[in-house]
Amino acid sequence: MPDLPELAASFTAALHNAGIAVGPDRTRSFARALTLLAPSTTRELRQCALATLVSDREQIEPFDAVFREVFGGPADRSGAQRGQPGDPARSLPDSVPGRVPGARKATGDGHGPEADAQPREAPVPLAASPLDRLANRDFAGLSAEELARLSEVMRTLVLRTPTRPSRRRRTAHHGARIDVRRTLSVSRRTGGYPLRLLRFEPRARPRDLIVLCDISGSMEPYARAMLQLLYCAARAARAEVFTFATRLTRLTPALRRAGPDDALTRAGRAAPDWSGGTRIAECLAEFNERFGRRGMAHGAVVAIISDGWDTGAPADLATHMARLSRVAYRVVWVNPRTASPRYRPLVAGMAAALPYCDAVVSAHNLAALDDFIAALSAPRHRR
Repeated sequence: MPDLPELAASFTAALHNAGIAVGPDRTRSFARALTLLAPSTTRELRQCALATLVSDREQIEPFDAVFREVFGGPADRSGAQRGQPGDPARSLPDSVPGRVPGARKATGDGHGPEADAQPREAPVPLAASPLDRLANRDFAGLSAEELARLSEVMRTLVLRTPTRPSRRRRTAHHGARIDVRRTLSVSRRTGGYPLRLLRFEPRARPRDLIVLCDISGSMEPYARAMLQLLYCAARAARAEVFTFATRLTRLTPALRRAGPDDALTRAGRAAPDWSGGTRIAECLAEFNERFGRRGMAHGAVVAIISDGWDTGAPADLATHMARLSRVAYRVVWVNPRTASPRYRPLVAGMAAALPYCDAVVSAHNLAALDDFIAALSAPRHRR
C-alpha cells in the first residue's frame, strides 16, 4: 500500500501528463488536505483533490478522466458514462503513468453486472508515512535518528523576512524620483531636449534574520531541532545564528558546512556551554554591545529561542530587550512551553521580555513551525 507522498506524487504526475498545471505548491496542499481530512472513500478523495488541485472549470473533465484511471470508482459528478450493465469490465495496464498499484477496489464481491451498475465506495489506499507520524510529535521526545528524518521536510521550508528598500535602484515608470543621468543621456537622441523624464525607485531586499538560540539544559532538545531547521531552511536567507547559555557564541560559520550532521557537530564544539546554565540578560547585553551597535540588528528580524528561565535579574533583561527592540524591525520570541494551554508567563525572565516582543510562538513540533515562519514574515506593528 503506497504511503502519502507516493500517492500525492503519482496522482499529480498523472494530472500533469494530462495537461493540468499542477505545481509543487498544489501538491503540498493536496498532501496536507489528505492528512487533515483522512478521506475513507473515493468520493471523498475526489472532493479533496478537486478543491486543492483544480483552478478552472475546464480542468474538471480531464481531471475526472485521470481520477478514474488512477483510482477508479465514482469520480464523475453526474454519475453518467460509467458504462451499462452487462458491459465487460475495463482494466488498465500497470504501465499507465501515475497509476497507484492496487488502487482500484470495489466493495462487496465485485463480480457481475450489479457491481458495475451500482455506485462503488472504494477504500482509499492511504498509509501514514514516517514523516507524517512525526509531524505532531514534540521535538523533545524525538531521537537523533527521528530528528534527522525531519531534515527532508525542513529543506522544503522557506524562512522569509519582510523587505526593505536598498541603495540599489531600478527603472520604474511611476517612480517617485527622476533619474537625471539617464534622462540627459536619452535626450541626446532629441537634440538635447529632455522630452521624456525617466524615473526610478529603490530596489527591495529581504531584511536580515538574526537568531539567538538558548542551548541551556532545559532547551537542549528544542535547540537541536531549531538549529537543524536553520541549517536546512535559512541558508538562502543568510541568517546570522548565535547560541547562548552562560556565554554568547556565533555559529554562522559552523552552519555553513556541507551537511547538517557535520554542521551540528561543529556547532556543539564551538559552544562549550551546551546544556549549561542560562544568563539571558548577560548574553543579550553582549550581543547589543558587540553586534547590535555595529549595525547587524538595525532593521533586522530577531528571533530569540528560549523558555525564559534566567538566573539574572529580570530588570536587566527588560533593559536589554528594550534596547534591542528599538533597533530591530521585529522581535519574535520562540518558547516551546507556550504550546500547553495551561501556560502562563509566570517565569520572571519571560514576563520581563514579553512587553518587547512582537510575536510569541511555540514551534515545539513540525506542524507548529508554520506559526514561526508566519511570524518572521509578518509586517511590524506598534507594541
